[in-house]
Amino acid sequence: MSNTSKASQRINALLDDNSFVELGAMVTARATDFNLKPTDAPSDGCMTGYGVIDGNPVYVYSQDVSVLNGTLGEMHAKKIVNLYDLAMKTGAPVIGLLDCAGLRLQEATDALNAFGEIYLKQTMASGVIPQITAVMGSCGGGLALFPGMTDFTFMEENAKLFVNSPNALDGNNAAKCDTASAKFQAEESGIVDYVGDEASVIEKIRELVSLLPGNNEDNASYLTECTDDLNRVNPEIAGCVGDTSIAASILADDNAFFELKAGYAKNMVTGFIRLNGATVGVVANRSEICDEEGKVSEKLGAVLTKQGCEKAADFVNFCDAFEIPVLTLTNVTGYEATKCSEKGIARAAAKMTYAFANATVPKVNVIVGKAYGTAYTAMNSKAVGADLTIAWPDAEVGTMDSKLAAKIMYEGQGAEMIEEKAEEYRRLQSNVNSAARRGYVDQIVEPGLTRKYVIGAFEMLFAKSEDRPAKKHGTV
Repeated sequence: MSNTSKASQRINALLDDNSFVELGAMVTARATDFNLKPTDAPSDGCMTGYGVIDGNPVYVYSQDVSVLNGTLGEMHAKKIVNLYDLAMKTGAPVIGLLDCAGLRLQEATDALNAFGEIYLKQTMASGVIPQITAVMGSCGGGLALFPGMTDFTFMEENAKLFVNSPNALDGNNAAKCDTASAKFQAEESGIVDYVGDEASVIEKIRELVSLLPGNNEDNASYLTECTDDLNRVNPEIAGCVGDTSIAASILADDNAFFELKAGYAKNMVTGFIRLNGATVGVVANRSEICDEEGKVSEKLGAVLTKQGCEKAADFVNFCDAFEIPVLTLTNVTGYEATKCSEKGIARAAAKMTYAFANATVPKVNVIVGKAYGTAYTAMNSKAVGADLTIAWPDAEVGTMDSKLAAKIMYEGQGAEMIEEKAEEYRRLQSNVNSAARRGYVDQIVEPGLTRKYVIGAFEMLFAKSEDRPAKKHGTV
């Protein structure tokens, strides 16, 4: 393959200088039907090999759209399958740079079988090594399953990702709604974690790799030395109850928060931070979005939604598979109450609850605002397995808003009576001290000291070991 090909340029930009070692450079297509000649397919349109990112070993494949439009056939797939075998043997992530016109029609059933072989390897690798895909051009049909089966997906802002093209959808066309666009896939389908130009996509992948372990048994290579103050006090975090993405940044070493799926299910925040040099996964409720000046630009509501629960569940499952501790920032009042939400909220909330309860990694919950009803219970409460629960002094833990509870209990008693009973209920039942007296909250901490206490909690939990009943796998 030419050293000037787009596939080669992308690999060189992704990896550390002069670290790439190509594998299978001489492989070419075998099929000769429909005038498909072996000499027309150098490397069979896919460049594969290994290298390092900030010193971390990775395996990478990059499709070359200039060779048979980057179509996927027998030998193309064989190279990717071989790369996965090597990655699983050595315990290093696989990164795929996708730019492909789809299945190679000239190879017919050989090409169909090729897709299946890759799907199988992705399945075997899931939970063993991190898998990252970046859609750099076209990614359609069966190839669209690749990002769906990997852990993280990045997308160049002008790339296309689809199972069925927009024009193939009944009553739709690309001009009406471009369902293949990066915007749609990031904000509506929730497949894509980050969208940007090619350079920023590559830089973000490099940043993510530095945060992740190489495999599910690696508990040291992604640790870094912390130069930030472990006891740093940040009283301004008290104003971030609504936009917890800002709170996560404040808590993090050097204020660095790597947010995932920022455009999807915005009322649930997911991403990675470092605490004392160690990677920690963050899951947080978000009720508002603030602009760069700190002003509220969008109101979301402190509720659980179907999409938000699914987003959180998938993220927690990844963290648990790779022994990454989980921190939750809780501020939730209930479930989204719409007809559309009712179609899936129960199942999605159950999936999230299961993910938290099933995870055996260290889990710390910080109640930063309201924690009402079973929506709170589902958000990594002590009842479903949080190892340590911290709350801010003004937090509220209870069945529901005190005024609503008073209206139900004292229906028809008059406004004055309801106000009186609401205050009494808030004082006796919703006050965080009440939850602490019953052992549901372990520590009540001033907001500004949260970083110090959370770091201490995870250090205490570092050697945590917890067994689960013997079974093949759960079914939720």
